[in-house]
Amino acid sequence: MEKDGGIATKAGTAHSLQTEKSSNQPPAAEGRLVSLDFFRGVTMFMLIGESTGLYERLRDPALKGTLLGALGWQLEHHPWNGLHCWDLVQPFFMFIVGVAMPFSIGKRWERGDSWSKTFHHALSRSSLLLFFGWALYCIGPGHLTFELWNVLAQLSFTYLVAFLMMRKPARVQLGFTFGLLVATELLYRFWPVAGFNQPFVADHGFGAWVDLAIMGKLSDGHWVVFNAVPTTAHTMWGVLAGQVLKSTRAPWQKIRMLAVAGAIGVVAGYSLNPLTPIIKRICTSSFVIVSGGWCLLALVLSYWLIDVIGLKKW
Repeated sequence: MEKDGGIATKAGTAHSLQTEKSSNQPPAAEGRLVSLDFFRGVTMFMLIGESTGLYERLRDPALKGTLLGALGWQLEHHPWNGLHCWDLVQPFFMFIVGVAMPFSIGKRWERGDSWSKTFHHALSRSSLLLFFGWALYCIGPGHLTFELWNVLAQLSFTYLVAFLMMRKPARVQLGFTFGLLVATELLYRFWPVAGFNQPFVADHGFGAWVDLAIMGKLSDGHWVVFNAVPTTAHTMWGVLAGQVLKSTRAPWQKIRMLAVAGAIGVVAGYSLNPLTPIIKRICTSSFVIVSGGWCLLALVLSYWLIDVIGLKKW
């Protein structure tokens, strides 16, 4: 995840700012989508484990060739082309935000709040996320810095866009997300500026050009602020998944819909890898699709375990 230092703090900030409690689930869920709390909690525990240094200990050379050692290497970002388990944490987080939106914002609309009022509410939250995303890294060696590579800054964008699209038909929302991925693909492949026209080479693509234009510098880890655009799909797919879970469909219908969509995403994302490499650090379209598929499957598993078979003593 971009700017891993202090990641648990960032997650807690975003959680308190905008993943409002999902309190509008049908009576079968006792007024609450408990599975979303479970999914969020597991993701938070993963972040806390990283902040304690646990995963670094698992990558000790002495554990090489062991199951723990293999797990340790999965719990760090892939250096470039490929996908590790840890690369899914930020997509999980942004997806969870989207799943919560039909419940939290939908509740506001159901109680009579106008679109204008809820828009100002969403804009306020987006602005706070952007502020905290900047403030967490604003102090450099003896001076203030301007960096927008972290998850809160990007979430401020994806959250607001997802809100603006919420009342559109599902097919329009879905089409919009794929439009973002196509636009990202075209910009990276056909950007004409010399030195930044190598789409899948670190620091030599469109995203690096944007960073230099906006912030005047590049990330040491090759992250790019433009990642906020393609990863808007994660938050919007979360909204669509939340709308499915909030619907009156039978639980097994919901599971089937989301599981099929997730499986398609995983297969399609990996299949695209020879054409468009799966690269988390610049959020290529193949990465967004495959990680979105894993997000859906993780949500399905959580929903089945917690809200369907009732495994709630955790």
